[in-house]
Amino acid sequence: MTDKSAAHIDWESRIGKPSDTRLTGVGELPAPDRLTAQGGTGLVLLHWAPVEGALGYLVHRADSVDGPYEPLDHLGGDVLAVPHPPYADTLVTPGRTYHYKVATWSDSGAGELSEAATGRARAAGATPAAVTVALDASAPTSELPGVWNRMIGAEHFSLLTWDKPGAGGSDVALEYAQALGIVRDEIGVRSVRAHGTFLPETVSVRADGTFDFSGLDEVYDRFLATGLKPVVELSFMPRELAADPEYTVFDYRALVSTPRDWQRWGDLCRDLTLHLQERYGKEEVASWEFEVWNEANLEVFWNGTQDDYHRLYEVAVRAIKAVDERIRVGGPSSAAAGWVGALLEHCRTHDVPVDFVSTHTYGNAPLDFRPMTRAFAEATGRPEPEILWTEWGVTPTHFHRVSDSVFAAPFVLRGMKSALASTDCLAYWVASDQFEELGWPNRLFHGGFGLLTVGNLRKPRFWALYLLSQLAGGRIPAAVSGDGADALVEAIATRAEDTSTLDVLVWNGTLDQSKVDGARSLDRTVTIHIDGLQPGATYHVVSRRVDEEHANIQAVWNELDGGDWPDAQQWEKLRAADRLPADQLPPFIANADGAVLLSIDLPNPGIRFLRLARA
Repeated sequence: MTDKSAAHIDWESRIGKPSDTRLTGVGELPAPDRLTAQGGTGLVLLHWAPVEGALGYLVHRADSVDGPYEPLDHLGGDVLAVPHPPYADTLVTPGRTYHYKVATWSDSGAGELSEAATGRARAAGATPAAVTVALDASAPTSELPGVWNRMIGAEHFSLLTWDKPGAGGSDVALEYAQALGIVRDEIGVRSVRAHGTFLPETVSVRADGTFDFSGLDEVYDRFLATGLKPVVELSFMPRELAADPEYTVFDYRALVSTPRDWQRWGDLCRDLTLHLQERYGKEEVASWEFEVWNEANLEVFWNGTQDDYHRLYEVAVRAIKAVDERIRVGGPSSAAAGWVGALLEHCRTHDVPVDFVSTHTYGNAPLDFRPMTRAFAEATGRPEPEILWTEWGVTPTHFHRVSDSVFAAPFVLRGMKSALASTDCLAYWVASDQFEELGWPNRLFHGGFGLLTVGNLRKPRFWALYLLSQLAGGRIPAAVSGDGADALVEAIATRAEDTSTLDVLVWNGTLDQSKVDGARSLDRTVTIHIDGLQPGATYHVVSRRVDEEHANIQAVWNELDGGDWPDAQQWEKLRAADRLPADQLPPFIANADGAVLLSIDLPNPGIRFLRLARA
């Protein structure tokens, strides 16, 4: 327990005044130029010249060249702007002409529209359209940053102490802990972010005004026993500190009010930090991230203003840094990529520490905030803040069937590949369907956010991250060409340091959620052209697939014709099918030039992983 009187600091006297100015260097941008619209099979493929300083691009479409041009909604339910070209419009009718314009996206919203381009999709033929992936196995390698496994989301950590029967009769605490172990061991996850550090079961206020962290101790002891690190999300507000103790969210009634006494909020953040150091050690706590609140730009999560959030952030970060400057603190932990520029501007204007910016998006690849963080570093002379997407996923909607679908698997790979160059972390939300925000699951496949079901069966999204984690060695270039290249069909390739193995991960997916069940017109035949192999050497090939017929646990459940929850026999069959089989393809011999051609069928949606090992 920490004494409130220790190291008392007047937090109020140290915070800056509200500011409505905006970080310079990311303002008005020109419209993109060189827009092209190339008709393909089941799609129109758009290219344009990137604009320096753009965070992303908003694609517009019209039925007439004269407009009106409206933003193209791929039904992801969140931010519509994409981070970079190319873009595959699959919301098309073959043979129909469409007109396109593109605007840059910055902190102030969409800019001016580009000149128009016109395209028309083709109908599917008798065989799938062709795509080629070209690799040079002898090319120099570069690092493949693990943006996908630095962090993952989870329901509040106090589920580790849950002692009531769970959904489908499950043991919530046991399965939750097992899920964390699975993502640690099979995906390589290193840290976990969860809401509710200050829930009533973890933190309370004694009669003398001191904070009781004994509930948090039990929760963190169990969490840290997993070998993972917590992301300490400073939420939600203890009842005794809340200005409005009835302003709540979720089924577990988390308090999302402003504090009635800002001094006490600072005391809470300081005392928490001291307590964690006392229990777990200063060096350990210095290796954790502290994130201030969750999605304060949504009224459902915050009854204050943006300036109130800046005050909340500043009081918190100054309180934590007063204990240990090394602890990394950031925010705004916002929904829909909002408020990032405003927080950076507040920190610039008032000399407030910020080690990372954090935000969330769903149904799309993450935007590129590097122009904003670089402008902050240039303006302040401070290190550039890291960019942490602390929530990301295929949909922001609870109980949406896309979460259980194969569609979501190539979506995950598209987002992660896009994030490799622009972010430090893209944390999938969440690990497990043991999740109670808007109510517990009512059946096994209910469209839960989890990578793992209740019972810890692996969904297709899980296998996408697993395959990313199987890529061995350094990254080599993978040049994709053909019908839908780099927007529908994408690839990542790696080579072991000793050149004995080559891994190729290729996928076929679209952002367009009207195609959640796939589309025959988007199926592709992929030729993988590999140069730079050892001439005359024999190579063995192992293949793994994720599609409607492979590694699709929901399809197995549908074949069992089950009800809401499996019986014992059905559980046995599901667990037997909960795997990603490896198929041995015929070996090949590299020709005299060290080259080989491999041809694979790649349905939409679908993933193919190939490992070539020299005999």
